[in-house]
Amino acid sequence: MDSRKPPPSALVDNHVVPGDVVLDLAEMTNQTIKLGAGLRQDCDTIQATSAGRLRLSKPNKYWVESSQKRYVPSVEDAVLGVVVDTKPDNFLVDIKGPSLAFLPVLAFEGGTRRNIPKFEIGTLIYARVVKANSIMNPELSCMDATGKAAEFGQLKDGYMFDTSTGLSRMLLSSPTCPVLEALGKKLSFEIAVGLNGRVWVNAPSPSNVIVVSNAIIKSESLSGIGQRSMVESLLERLS
Repeated sequence: MDSRKPPPSALVDNHVVPGDVVLDLAEMTNQTIKLGAGLRQDCDTIQATSAGRLRLSKPNKYWVESSQKRYVPSVEDAVLGVVVDTKPDNFLVDIKGPSLAFLPVLAFEGGTRRNIPKFEIGTLIYARVVKANSIMNPELSCMDATGKAAEFGQLKDGYMFDTSTGLSRMLLSSPTCPVLEALGKKLSFEIAVGLNGRVWVNAPSPSNVIVVSNAIIKSESLSGIGQRSMVESLLERLS
C-alpha cells in the first residue's frame, strides 16, 4: 500500500500509523522543522513511527500524540523526574523512560562547583531534555535555551501523579485546555506538567490539590464541554 504524501500539515489532528508520510520536506523549503515523539526523517520525508494523532505546536514542531504510559524521551521535552541516585558529576533521574536520565550538577543557572545543588533521593525535579537518542541515556538540564532557570528546578511540597503521555500533551496545549481554564477561574493552584506523563499540583489547601488532581485525571476521556461540566460538579462538592 502506498504511503500518503500530504502537503505540509494536512494530517495535523488526524490519526496516523507507522509508515505514514506526514510531511514532504521537498515542499517545505526554507523552513526549520522540529520533530517530537513518534516521528523520524527518511530522506526528504517525515514518517510516523507510532500510531496516534499528529500534532503541531507553532511554529513548526510536530509529534505523534498517543495515550500511553510509556515515555520515549525527545529533545526539548519538559519532564518531571525523580532523583534516584547522586554521583560526583551527575544526578541520576527517573523520567519514566526506557533508561535513567542524567542531570549534570552544573546544568543549573549560574551553576559552578561551589554551588552544586544538594538533592536527596526522591527529590522531584522539573527539567528539560537536551539530549536523547536510542543508544545513550537522556541528558537533562534545569535551564531554558537561554541559560536561565525559568520554571525549571526542584519542586517542593505539592502532589505528583502519573498520567498518560497524551493527557500531558493535552494539558500543555494552546489555547489552555478546558479543564485547566475552568479550574483556574475558581481556584488558586500551581501546576507543572511533564511530557513524560507526570503532573505536579500544589495549592494553598489540601482539598484544592485533591480537586485539581481529580479533575485532571477525569478529563482525559471528556470533551471540552464535558470537562467544564465535570469541574463544576467537583467544585460544588467542595463548597
